[in-house]
Amino acid sequence: MRFVDIINKKRYNEELTDKEIQFFVDGVTDGSIPDYQVSALLMAIVLNGMNERETSYLAKAMMHSGDVIDLTSIEGIKADKHSTGGVGDKTSMALGPLVAACGLKVAKMSGRGLGHTGGTLDKLESIEGFNCFLTEEEFKKQVSEVGIAIIGQTGDLVPADKKLYALRDVTGTVESIPLIASSIMSKKLASGSDTILLDVKYGEGAFMHTIEDATKLAEAMISIGNSLGRNTMAMITDMNQPLGNTIGNAIEIREAIETLKGHGPKDFTELCMQAAEIMLMQGKVAENKEEARKMLQENIANGKGLEKLKEFIKAQGGDISPIDDFSKFPKAKYIEEVIAPRDGYITKIKAEAFGLIAMELGAGRATKESEIDLAVGLVLNKKRGDKVNKGDVLAYIHSNNEGNIEKARESILNNITIEDKYEGSEFVKKSIGVSAVSEPVIELAGANIIIKKIKKDGMTLAIGELN
Repeated sequence: MRFVDIINKKRYNEELTDKEIQFFVDGVTDGSIPDYQVSALLMAIVLNGMNERETSYLAKAMMHSGDVIDLTSIEGIKADKHSTGGVGDKTSMALGPLVAACGLKVAKMSGRGLGHTGGTLDKLESIEGFNCFLTEEEFKKQVSEVGIAIIGQTGDLVPADKKLYALRDVTGTVESIPLIASSIMSKKLASGSDTILLDVKYGEGAFMHTIEDATKLAEAMISIGNSLGRNTMAMITDMNQPLGNTIGNAIEIREAIETLKGHGPKDFTELCMQAAEIMLMQGKVAENKEEARKMLQENIANGKGLEKLKEFIKAQGGDISPIDDFSKFPKAKYIEEVIAPRDGYITKIKAEAFGLIAMELGAGRATKESEIDLAVGLVLNKKRGDKVNKGDVLAYIHSNNEGNIEKARESILNNITIEDKYEGSEFVKKSIGVSAVSEPVIELAGANIIIKKIKKDGMTLAIGELN
């Protein structure tokens, strides 16, 4: 088999066979196919796409390019959740312990942040002593005994994807739904969980800028997961403003803790609750959304969700004392106010810009080699739709460098729009719930506000945004 023939097939928009895709992945993994040829095929895929079968097999082949974790020795259903990335997304820190407290085992592998989106591992390392890198046996033991473990990806997990992504990043081939979907799902499948919930972000601060593109990506990932025997569902959520009120590392952990205490921001709390409802139904812990919601509310009220967080943190070597005493978290030297320049309503907060501001303060990485300052970031005091008066505090800047505060303040004011009135999102059309849980479901995480409801290939798609 000649690789140039495979390139030419996709160049002329022909379908690749399983054997050809396997040959491709094997060659990437062992280095027998040169980078220039791999890059040529990647560009052909970007231009001509892949069908469902091709995409699913690509994910499967990459999944088996390295270690595949076997969790079958752990009793019960094992669940995983993945977000496509966003600003202020600390969902795993609240959601994981909460569903684990309800009896569903959570086995999750996470990554680090790069650019304006944060990484779960970086946030967890705000807790002194927390160990992100358990052995496979330690990982399985903790999932079995504690009910939740969140670790970094091992060096032997999906090596083909690591090599492909490095090439995609420098060859202009990142933006391809088949390549994105197979990359994400190969890692999720290799992690060994029985159920997968995908939080697909759309909007100004997300990789997918439109609902339409987010839907296509969600459909592709659902198709891959279900074709390979995993119960896979997705939710499409808004990233046109930061999620919750905090952007950073330690300050996001604090917000996740507050949410488990029942005091979290409305948008973040609701996203966690709706995601948890789906996960509990996938894991057969709850029969319907109402039962799941009641269970979750009880485990917040009785403190079991918070106690599970402590148990999880302690099991991975972390100091649990900051959970009860926030003063023990890393704290910025300077905390400065950003003041509203006029009366009105906040109509827009540019999520990506706020993520970049936090990154420049030191909360994120400009490159993979950048060091993160765990203490710094932004705290929003107002969100989209809120009324403000001149002189009100819009946000707080947490910084360890006095010299970058004024630039951050100016950037914040340039990326918040205050107008005389707020009429709500142009996307909001009607309110409707989604009851179909026996089939793959894409549903809104928010106030059950949706644009449209679609039936397609056995999938119920409810598409919308938080408001």
